[in-house]
Order: sequence, then structure tokens, then C-alpha cells
Amino acid sequence: MNADTADAAIRVSHVVKTYPLGAGEVVAVDHLSLDIAYGEFVAIVGRSGSGKTTLLNLLAGIDRPTSGTVHVARADLGSLSESGLATWRGHNVGLVFQFFQLLPTLTVVENVMLPMDFARKVPVADRRDRALHLLDRVGIGDQADKLPATLSGGQQQRAAIARALANDPPLLLADEPTGNLDSHTADAVLKLFADLNADGRTIVVVTHERDIRSIVGREVTLVDRRIVDDERTGASA
Repeated sequence: MNADTADAAIRVSHVVKTYPLGAGEVVAVDHLSLDIAYGEFVAIVGRSGSGKTTLLNLLAGIDRPTSGTVHVARADLGSLSESGLATWRGHNVGLVFQFFQLLPTLTVVENVMLPMDFARKVPVADRRDRALHLLDRVGIGDQADKLPATLSGGQQQRAAIARALANDPPLLLADEPTGNLDSHTADAVLKLFADLNADGRTIVVVTHERDIRSIVGREVTLVDRRIVDDERTGASA
């Protein structure tokens, strides 16, 4: 790995991602290159089918490129085995999804503790206290011992963000995190992301939010699976 790659949180170089479709294939990402520095807050925007979620899955190591390279958090994801990717992800990436994906039979605090059980970065004796601290950080500490179904959508997304922070990852990846929320709640969740970025965390969010430019520091626009615009917004974290 060269020095430039080591200094970037994310370096995507000439990546193509295709999927088989019948007798042919569909191109999901088309010769895409993108660098994101540590500490940036970047929005990936574009219409449905533009390649946004595929790009995010490549950054998370959930998908592998058909060609090209993906370096994230000082790792060449293409060189890692599936188990290696899982270990790397547990230590380096927090994932937030549109539909929360909290386990319904676990309490909120147990959901937040779950990634700690997998990654084993946090000592067992400290896990509940850390989970409670994170729930306080996102504003729902009083909901810790409730089941997810008893929480509002906004509260569930805050719980999902706390879970994503469980192992203190340097990178947060969020796929339409406000897509299932009303506008007032969406604004509050995006403000929470901005606060986390102000603490120094690198954040990449795929979103349809029209006023995202007032919050993020950079907006990358995809059209037909390619980057057509990459603009600094001037927003301060």
C-alpha cells in the first residue's frame, strides 16, 4: 500500500461491478474512482438505479468488485477472505440501514451490545456500560431495556446508530438512514450524524434528502452508475 492510500479513509480505483442477468450481465458500477479523506462527511446522491447502494456495499466489503480495487480503513478489501472481511468490518465500519434491522427479541441495549460480542474489542464487563453510554449519546438512554417494537421509528434509528458505534469504528456507512422517517425526525437524525462527524468520524451516507448539502461537507452525484459531480458544499461539521 502506498502512502497516499494509507492517508485516505477510502480509495476506490477504476471499479466495475457487474451481476449476471439471464444470458448477459447488468453493470451496477461503471469504472468508478473515488477518494475520501479521514474526517469527511460525504453524501452519495442520485436516482434509484444509479449505483449508490452498490457503491456503499463495496465500501463495506459486503460486495466485491468485478474489477478495480477498493481500499478502506487501510485495508485492500479484495485481498481479504470472507472471514477476514467480517473481522475487518467489525473493527472498522459501522453500518446504518433504512429499516433499522434491530433484532426484535432483544432489548435495545442488547442490540447495541451485539456487535461487541462479535468483535470482542470491548471487555465483557464493560459492554453494557458502553451500550448505555452510546444510547445516552444518541438521546434514547431511557429506552435501553425496551424491545425495539415499542420505540418510534426515529428512536429505532437512533438505536441503530448507537449499535453502529458499538466498536468505535472510524467509518460510518449509512444507506438511506432517513428514508423511513418523517421530515422532522429525519432532520434530527442527520444532525446526529453531523455531531458524530464533528467528533472526527468519517461518514458516508447514501440519501435522497434534498437539503443534505447544508449538513455534509461534500456531495457526490451518481448518474447511470458513474460519478458525474463531486462538489464541496462548504458546510462545516
